[in-house]
Amino acid sequence: MESISKLIGHDHLFNHLTELYFKKKIPNKILLSGKKGIGKFLLASHYVNFILSQDEAFKYNLKNFEVNSQNNSYILFKNGTHPNIFLMSKNNDKKYIEILQIREMIKFQNNSSFNNKNKFIIIDNVNDLNINSTNALLKSIEQPNNNVIYILIHNNGSLIQDTLKSRCIEFKIFLDKSSHKLIINNYFSKNIYDSLSNDLVNYYNNPSFTISLINYLNENSLDCTNIKIEDLISLIIKNKDYSKNKFINENINFFIELFFYKKIIVTKNLTFRLKKHFYNKLREINKYNLDMELFFIEFKDKLLNE
Repeated sequence: MESISKLIGHDHLFNHLTELYFKKKIPNKILLSGKKGIGKFLLASHYVNFILSQDEAFKYNLKNFEVNSQNNSYILFKNGTHPNIFLMSKNNDKKYIEILQIREMIKFQNNSSFNNKNKFIIIDNVNDLNINSTNALLKSIEQPNNNVIYILIHNNGSLIQDTLKSRCIEFKIFLDKSSHKLIINNYFSKNIYDSLSNDLVNYYNNPSFTISLINYLNENSLDCTNIKIEDLISLIIKNKDYSKNKFINENINFFIELFFYKKIIVTKNLTFRLKKHFYNKLREINKYNLDMELFFIEFKDKLLNE
């Protein structure tokens, strides 16, 4: 379970899901769909804790949408040892969720339930399933087992097989700007959102990205209120974080897009020709998994040292 104990911005859907629980109408195959980083996994974690903690001490606080850190199910889930929860996601060194992981899931599904409670299988990022692992999963979820609840998490913009999607009840998740702001301020325990640099604040697409970026800036002793996109990219190049830092590596295209937006659209001191030149190079690097060092040497020489 994530370190953030409070659920923000998903009140309506969470209340709907809890109502289904009290009416004993929970779908046993739930698909949570929405933008990456808006709290789908957190929502699933809270819902599982809500159900499992009903007859435990320090049960889920439904009024405040909050997990109690002293709750036994929370502690076991946090440590990855809860006997009624199976969490599956792609291993860091792998391209897809593998068949072996599906087999481990099937073994979990077939084992007896602890204390006769519901068992939960949470698959984070079902877009990481390939054809073989998806087919193996389909065979599993088609076997009736009312005691097992699947919660599949899907990022918009990524592919999911229709055969898998059609077997689930889909809940689409959204997050408005005010909730986005509240999540960030709650995480840092202060109103940091309104003071963020104008170079970056208008382009955050999810709270997870914003939090990771602020943490990155803090770790490198950069002032998030005044940081310029040029200075951020210079730091990334200097530290070679485009290859060493996972967050930077996953979002480097986005930072470059911010740079060109400012230089071309806002300040109008760069040409679209230069942008096209570097975008073509970046496309080739991503396509063929090439080293980015030469790209950034040229980027720094032509754009940052001007």
